[in-house]
This record gives sequence, structure tokens and C-alpha cells, in this order.
Amino acid sequence: MSTDNKKRSALGKGLGALLENSSTDITSKKSNSETVGSIALLKIENIEVNPFNPRTHFESDALEELSESIKAHGIIQPLTVRKLGRDKYQLISGERRFRASQLAGLEEVPAYIRIANDQSMLEMALVENIQREDLNAIEVALSYQRLLDECSLTQDQLSQKLSKSRSSITNHIRLLKLPADIQAGVRDNLITMGHARALVSAGDEALQISIFNQILLDSLSVRDVEILIRQGHLKEEQVHPPVDEEQNSSKKNKVQLENNQIAFKNNLSNKLSSKVVLNKSSKGSGKIVINFDSEVDLNRIIEILNQE
Repeated sequence: MSTDNKKRSALGKGLGALLENSSTDITSKKSNSETVGSIALLKIENIEVNPFNPRTHFESDALEELSESIKAHGIIQPLTVRKLGRDKYQLISGERRFRASQLAGLEEVPAYIRIANDQSMLEMALVENIQREDLNAIEVALSYQRLLDECSLTQDQLSQKLSKSRSSITNHIRLLKLPADIQAGVRDNLITMGHARALVSAGDEALQISIFNQILLDSLSVRDVEILIRQGHLKEEQVHPPVDEEQNSSKKNKVQLENNQIAFKNNLSNKLSSKVVLNKSSKGSGKIVINFDSEVDLNRIIEILNQE
């Protein structure tokens, strides 16, 4: 069996299978009534959002950027909707494109029209949502949990349906046990999933919050967090990253980074695949430190930066 065929069968009766089945398509050509998967232009005012969509957080800057792209090039990938009644439709997938189209001032959008009841629609939306690459770990966890709770699936069934390991599903769902502030930190890219998984093991909510705040203040690595959790309390000599410049910084002059600055630091670290430390003083000055392990690693980082 080819990789593509394995992927299709893994989706079960999810979005992938349903969208490839012409019997679920009621979109018609203007010239006749063939159900051939053609695209209809629907008025935006006749479309309502999908109440089952687990994704509730849409970053404004990204939406604005997509809106500008839609103004210039139109919608490349049509929405998928189901028909509710005469000239009334509900989104199955594509809410981000739908919202960006509204921002762009479009009156009509291209869409596939599908047949789906509420239960299958929920599964379709969740499965389609999980397949996206830009979801954060909390959104994925919420999707997993809803599939388990509302679609009466076991973790083994979910693992087979999505071609995901059961351990990956379990690790994501455990994140939902974290306090709301920490979940928001994962969602906003203030901490990584590795940090969050380590915090889950702390158990005690007060300790979790305390270490979470320390991560934001001192740019702790996942390893640093694991050490603090094992000890059960914070020690000043263990919360600083092992960088000479960091060790020489004045603790009393260091101030906590703003959320957008933490997100920038984490994004840069992910892009370079290297630890990045960003510190600023109460006077507004500061520094960005990029760690590298060898001459080869340094040249790799330089090459990435030179591509910008």
C-alpha cells in the first residue's frame, strides 16, 4: 500500500474520505445538475461559522496578512460548507480563510457544498483541523479531547484514525490539566510543548505557576525546568542558562520580557534550532545571545541568517 493510500485509510470517515466522495457533494455546474465537485460562488452573508470548530484563537496579524493576499490573488483553496436551507450555509472547514475574506471586503467566496449531519460534521471539522501544521499544542489537545468525548472514540481508535502514536495523543491531552495561564502560554508561543510537558509532571499547581513565571523571566530550557521540578523548589543558581554573558548580568537590573518579546525569542530559537536568550534591563538596554555548539553549528546559523 502506498503512503498516500495509508494516509487516506487512516482518516477513516473523516474529512479526507468524505471530500473525495462525490455522493456527499451537492455543488452543481450552472449548465446542468452533475455532482462533479465543481466550485460554487456563495455570498459571505449567507455563510455562518462552524460552532464545532475547536479553533477559537485567530492571530490578528496573520489574518491581516492573509486578507492582503486574498485581495491580491483571491482565495486559492475554496471553503467547504454544508447547506442548511435556502441560501443558508455553515462552514465545515476554512474559517481562517472565511474571516480573512471578510476583512478583505469580499462579497462572495468559492466553496464546495457538502452533505453532513452534526455528528459527522464535528468529526470532519476536528480531523481536518488536526491535520493542519500551524496549530499550537493546546488546539491539538482540545481537538483530541473533543474527538474522544463527543465522537465516542477511544485513544486507540483515535490513534488509528489520525495515524498518530497513542503516546503523542496522551501527551497532548495531559496539557489540558495545566492551569489556564500556562495553557495560554503554550498557545501564544511563550513556552514550548517540551516546557509544558515538564510542568505537567510537577503536579502541584502553585509550583507549576511559579516555574512557569521563572521560565518567562530567565529563559529556562526544558532541562532547567526538569531540574527544578525534581527539586520541588527554585534556586537562583539553577535558573540561569549556562551562558557566560548571562552569568555576568546584573539580576537586579533585569526585567521581565513582554509577551511579544518572548514569542519573538522562541520563534527565533525554533528557526535557528538553537537556544536564544533575550535579556533587557530596567533602562531599556539589553542583548540577544544565540548559542552554538561548534564551528559547524555556528556556520549553519550564519547561513540561515544570511538567507533573510
